[in-house]
Amino acid sequence: MLAPEAHAFLTDLAGRPPVDEALWLEALTHGSTGAARDYQRLEFLGDRVLGLVIAEWLHAAETGDEGRLSQRLNALVSRATCARIARGIGLGTHIRLGKQARDDGGADSDNILGDVMEAVIGASFVTHGFDATRTMVRRLWADAVGGQTGQRKHPKSALQEWCAGNRRKMPEYRLVERSGPDHAARFTVAVAVHGVGEAEASAGSKQEAETLAAAEFMKRFG
Repeated sequence: MLAPEAHAFLTDLAGRPPVDEALWLEALTHGSTGAARDYQRLEFLGDRVLGLVIAEWLHAAETGDEGRLSQRLNALVSRATCARIARGIGLGTHIRLGKQARDDGGADSDNILGDVMEAVIGASFVTHGFDATRTMVRRLWADAVGGQTGQRKHPKSALQEWCAGNRRKMPEYRLVERSGPDHAARFTVAVAVHGVGEAEASAGSKQEAETLAAAEFMKRFG
């Protein structure tokens, strides 16, 4: 059963008490606990529900072409955005982690926070239905959709265009370091443009580290 504080948190989050507490508990449970069921199946479902809600929202609210809408969609449903929203509502406090995972900072890991955010969306869809889940997602993602998330060109694309425009070779990315356990891994990536320079960045996934490195390169040399 859910702890009283988790029950109150989920009630406030979804706008109604959680139906089927065992399912919601599953959504909050990381594999490091050794529990029979963890959040992965609900994460799979929640990822698709989130994508549909955001795609419907962008289609109704914006006039851009398919490429522009896809750029925003990808940014808005990314693990980094999911983790940022999860962190903003204090979701990490309620995630069930094994001792080692918690000691390693799993409750503030972008990977885990993003995954659990999607699992919670999946649990809402199963127990409360699509309309209620759409309402929840729209409330949580209101600032991101109304702000600049995904509005600017992706840093890796911007860097490629900068290289082409300045007659430089295409950027080369390399993994500098991978540290930490699997559930809280950190990746450091360097990006270099021959004859110009190099920049590094770290993140919870290799892809995000590459993105941040490209942004850092453009800040220094672009």
